[in-house]
Amino acid sequence: MTDTQQTETKLAPGDAAPGFTLPTADGGTVSLDAYRGKRVILYFYPAAMTPGCTKQACDFRDNLAQLTDEGFVVLGVSKDKPAKLAKFAERDALTFPLLSDPELAVHQAYGAYGAKKLYGKEVVGVIRSTFVIDGEGKIEQALYNVKATGHVASLKKKLGLA
Repeated sequence: MTDTQQTETKLAPGDAAPGFTLPTADGGTVSLDAYRGKRVILYFYPAAMTPGCTKQACDFRDNLAQLTDEGFVVLGVSKDKPAKLAKFAERDALTFPLLSDPELAVHQAYGAYGAKKLYGKEVVGVIRSTFVIDGEGKIEQALYNVKATGHVASLKKKLGLA
């Protein structure tokens, strides 16, 4: 798929989470099916090593112990290549999987790529989004156009963890 293709798909609670297998920063792959029986926080971000995405990733990192203790798995997805994700993970000590989706197929399946406002102009790109997927593979929360700063605290509140 090209960067100009976009999707009108928006997921909602109760929808089946689209399955995927994507390459990771460390050269492996991660499949959503591997997490059946666990709750997954799947978040999409525009680009590794940019200020907002770094803030968001570090926020997940800093809250990872609590999220893990509560039974959640955190997965971050961007269109970056695995080598860039590896640098991002190393630079910021990110200990959860970072997944590479350069063709944007998974972004589009989740409605995390399309038209958005950026500095008052409409552009097409990655829509910063977070999904909570239950152990049965159903969407529990579908949050689109989230802010990088303060998002994890807001998410924890929605999940009753704050």
